[in-house]
Amino acid sequence: MSSRKYRILISGGGTGGHIFPALSIANALRRRVNAEILFVGAENRMEMERVPAAGYPIKGLPVAGFNRKNLFKNFSVLLKLWKSIRMARAIVDDFRPDIAIGVGGYCSGPTLKAAQRRKVPTLIQEQNSFPGVTNKLLARRARKICVAYEGLDRFFPADKIILTGNPIRKDLLESRTTPEDARKSFGLDPRLTTVLIIGGSLGALTMNESIERGLRRLTERGVQVIWQTGKSFAERAKAAAKGMKGVVVAPFITDMAAAYAAATIVASRAGAGSISELELLGKTAVLVPSPNVAEDHQTKNAMALSSRGAAELVRDADAREQLVDTLLALAADPAKCDAMSREIRAMALPESDERIVDEVLSIIHNENT
Repeated sequence: MSSRKYRILISGGGTGGHIFPALSIANALRRRVNAEILFVGAENRMEMERVPAAGYPIKGLPVAGFNRKNLFKNFSVLLKLWKSIRMARAIVDDFRPDIAIGVGGYCSGPTLKAAQRRKVPTLIQEQNSFPGVTNKLLARRARKICVAYEGLDRFFPADKIILTGNPIRKDLLESRTTPEDARKSFGLDPRLTTVLIIGGSLGALTMNESIERGLRRLTERGVQVIWQTGKSFAERAKAAAKGMKGVVVAPFITDMAAAYAAATIVASRAGAGSISELELLGKTAVLVPSPNVAEDHQTKNAMALSSRGAAELVRDADAREQLVDTLLALAADPAKCDAMSREIRAMALPESDERIVDEVLSIIHNENT
């Protein structure tokens, strides 16, 4: 480990899909160099709890997303953005980072823009196959852009792009739990096909309603279900599962390593982080992209896999009619599941956090030579 102390600013959050990669990068930096790391997040978002819990300081900005349905409500959003820009400049001036890293989320824009104005080198970690407006605007002055999908030279300068993949939680990769033991830990039959339903930490209404309608059909066909519902749907899901054998309902699953290990098939939203986990774990997957995201990027993420036979794609609008049928068809076709598992694993990019840190340190060293 170098004796020099690096000052590193990391900005991003809003969802677990942004927070987990940010923390993975921070942890990899700490393993390799003597680093003082400061996070910048959005006030009242989950990073304000998750980042300190992981042992890192964080400063919050009042920034919020634009309301695309009611433009008149954006006056307050613009005021928050103006205030966030001023606060971001003060944070950069006070912390004096060697580099600023943006992983996505509302706060990345003001923070990286402030760093660029102060001639601080910046690195963007673009997680999706279709980048958002903010990263497109920041890309021109970024030193490097670390991506998880090929073909992003349509949006970014080709000479700045580095294919690194998306970092995921280390505990998922380090788990040695067998499928049988994992199913036992959930109180399930270790021999039966098991479907894991994950709509994200907040749940996904369409997916939840689809499983609610088809739950009995799944269990009658000998398929077990581990169902992460999100807080708002938990009671409704428990009522739907009442009296059924082979169904586990939880608002939030804390041991995701065990849940993935137990799963024969995973039904998931198509956020970049979730897809990276599915790739690295080689899980047979049915992706139901959320329609409530910028530029419909989850559909584009899912199509990058489904076009290669690495996952099944069920559109949100079709999920209530098609999701359970798709799960049952896969459960009855182990050969297809095996083929999909091999294909999705072939798309994985391991050690993404280390690859990104390589680029971070290269930028800092080049800046000081």
